Amino acid sequence: MGAQKSVHAGRAKIDFNVDFTHRLCAAMMVHSFRNSGTGSPLSLIVGSLCIKHPNLFGKSEKLDVLWDKGLSDSNILIAYRKPRPEWLAQHSFVIQHSVSPEVGIHGVPVDNFSRTQSGGVNLCRFSAGLDLDEPGSSNWSSKTSIKFEHVRPVNDDGHSISRDLHGFPVTCSGSCDDNMVVLKQESRFAKANDHSFTRFSLQIEQGIPLMSKWLIFNRFKFAASKGVKVGPGFLLASLTGGSIVGDIAPYQAFAIGGLGSVRGYGDGAVGSGRSCLVANAELTFPMNHMLDGALFCDCGTDLGSSRYVPGNPGLRHGKPGNGVGVGYGVRVKFPMGHFQVDYALNDYQQRTIYFGFSNVAS
Repeated sequence: MGAQKSVHAGRAKIDFNVDFTHRLCAAMMVHSFRNSGTGSPLSLIVGSLCIKHPNLFGKSEKLDVLWDKGLSDSNILIAYRKPRPEWLAQHSFVIQHSVSPEVGIHGVPVDNFSRTQSGGVNLCRFSAGLDLDEPGSSNWSSKTSIKFEHVRPVNDDGHSISRDLHGFPVTCSGSCDDNMVVLKQESRFAKANDHSFTRFSLQIEQGIPLMSKWLIFNRFKFAASKGVKVGPGFLLASLTGGSIVGDIAPYQAFAIGGLGSVRGYGDGAVGSGRSCLVANAELTFPMNHMLDGALFCDCGTDLGSSRYVPGNPGLRHGKPGNGVGVGYGVRVKFPMGHFQVDYALNDYQQRTIYFGFSNVAS
């Protein structure tokens, strides 16, 4: 539920999107991370603003400005692109600022690990750098970026902090912020036909210590998925994982659990470690022309690496480190988008319902 509007101002295009659906579902299903009753009415709005200019200085330079606002998070991204020949890497200068609750690592699992409450730690991130989109083949594509990142943990009142509610450090430096220069390489493979598809991505990040107290680390993450048509239904299986070595702040750990990871658990309620492995399988089948049914099974593990995260937030919050979620759901197709409902059961017999809505691009 909400409103969408596009406005053309000269050659620039402005897209407005205000959505109240997320607020409605959150009010029914979970407790807010913060007491929204003390905030302004604007805090109840979930929406986005997108401004695009296709020819900023008259030479086909593109400027994109995107602002997203959630219930307790916000993100501003500015991207400037200068055209280059197709056989050369495309350059984009990107500036980004975001504020979001860090519940995956510092959140406290409740209700038999089915929900995660705020642990009083939020992350304020600023980054600026260069993205290079390299020319790809028919199935492969790659992207390289180098960015400066400044991470400042804050409490629920917006004040900078260096320790969590239990007195453990929330940064790698021990101060109220971390700085790093990150070189990232990402490669993607995609292949599809009428009966199946295959996707694979590999992401490698390297922290470069330009200053003595800046973080130096190596982190990799992979995601592989395979979809196959099975009779009238469709079977989707995926495997994701990763690991990090070197300097690490708690917020850099892998959070396992939640929607998109292991359903039936709250965000990060399965575990938070230096390594992770998550497997998902879902079978969807048509029930009529507008309705699809789904059966799914998710499982994840921190591979015993939670004790290597500074402050060991996983152990302190009693996270099991391994978890399985099973359930079923429905997918309803509307002209304006797809509505999804999932009913999940975790290892502790706790039931959770997830709602989702995705717009169909016009």
